[in-house]
Amino acid sequence: MTSLDKPTEETTAGDEARAVTEAALFEAFGGVRGMVETVLPGLLFVTIYTINKDLHWSAIAALAVSVVLVAVRLAMRDTVKHAFSGVFGVAFGVVFAMMTGNAKDFYLPGMLYTLGLGVAYIVTTLAGVPLIGLILGPVFKENLSWRTRNPGRKKAYAKASWAWGLILLAKCAILFPLYWWADTTQLGWILIILKIPPFLLAVYLTWVFLAKAPAPIDVFAEMEAEEKAEEERRAALAAERGETPDGSSGPGGGRHRR
Repeated sequence: MTSLDKPTEETTAGDEARAVTEAALFEAFGGVRGMVETVLPGLLFVTIYTINKDLHWSAIAALAVSVVLVAVRLAMRDTVKHAFSGVFGVAFGVVFAMMTGNAKDFYLPGMLYTLGLGVAYIVTTLAGVPLIGLILGPVFKENLSWRTRNPGRKKAYAKASWAWGLILLAKCAILFPLYWWADTTQLGWILIILKIPPFLLAVYLTWVFLAKAPAPIDVFAEMEAEEKAEEERRAALAAERGETPDGSSGPGGGRHRR
């Protein structure tokens, strides 16, 4: 290896790590389609309510489009976790708003969820088990190996969880005062505006931290390697005993009848 080859190989490895991180984040957070599914029901609700101030039609339209998004996912045999989460969020918002008769309560479950999630990111990081690691560990096929076997990666997950927690709490610091002071349309449009940018910022920071972190330990590949090694060991022992791999005697291994 020449001095010119090494930087090229390191650059290639870095590019591969970034590409893997991007793919994992895209899978975990749904990409562009997931963002559309997250924004569209609330956007439809606030648009219709801004036009006619009719809570019932606004709620029905938001819930209907959420169901349609799930149906499209099912028809395409695609993952439905993002669309389903949207349906549940919209359904809770509709129930709250219908029960109280206050259209602003359509947004309250989502705001409370955001607050709880922000607190969870901070608390789990302080406890040494950053939430973003629990979310992304299975996506990277590393599960919880980063906790004890990959300290650099654990540090990156901690930084990312702090970023998510602080960004979500900052978002709540804007939205909750508006819930009390602003009217429904003002709150709705500001919530729509704040839906994507904070999310993209958190995802970007997560990508930055993880792209610089050590590579994940593929525990699934390790388990497969261990199983293969165990099979080879058993085959070798069977061969020494004159047995076939299934445990039966091979040629000349059993007693011959006279």
